[in-house]
Amino acid sequence: MTDQEIVASLIGRDPRATARFFFNDCRPLFLSVIRRVFGTQAIDYDEIISELYVLLMENDAKKLRSFRFESTLYQWLKITAIRHCLWLKQKARVIDNESQEPPINKGGEHLSIESLQAQIDLECLLQQMRNQRYALVVRLLMIDDLPPEEVAQRLSVTVDNLYNIKRRAMAALTQVALKDKKHDERQS
Repeated sequence: MTDQEIVASLIGRDPRATARFFFNDCRPLFLSVIRRVFGTQAIDYDEIISELYVLLMENDAKKLRSFRFESTLYQWLKITAIRHCLWLKQKARVIDNESQEPPINKGGEHLSIESLQAQIDLECLLQQMRNQRYALVVRLLMIDDLPPEEVAQRLSVTVDNLYNIKRRAMAALTQVALKDKKHDERQS
């Protein structure tokens, strides 16, 4: 595939092309970047890839769309991955596989690795939703736990309409999750 075809497949959220690109084609590149940035620190490959995928695909793939084909996709991705990994390392946002300290959430409570992975998985699913307004409603109501009145005001809708949006958003999220699960089952 050409760089243009790869980018188009990723922006189109083709599950096979995305999985092949991130977990096969780019695996040596990403492992090299991880070793270069984190050294001997044991870092979870899937976590880095999830973070990088979110970066590339958020805001309707704004970052990926910024690629201008002035270099190869792999060269551009290497620079992007190094910068993002350096930022993750600086912000201490990557979980060390060998760490004995449990992660801490916003409320100061310890998170289990399973809970953290679930948050990352949910964020990936939300990024895959076609209607990002629906994703925003799920984030604000279900993750950030904001009161419906505040969310309705923020979105300039009535509370009754917000509940209708939430119902459609949850249905859309369910469809994305089922599609993702079928894709994972085919890959196994």
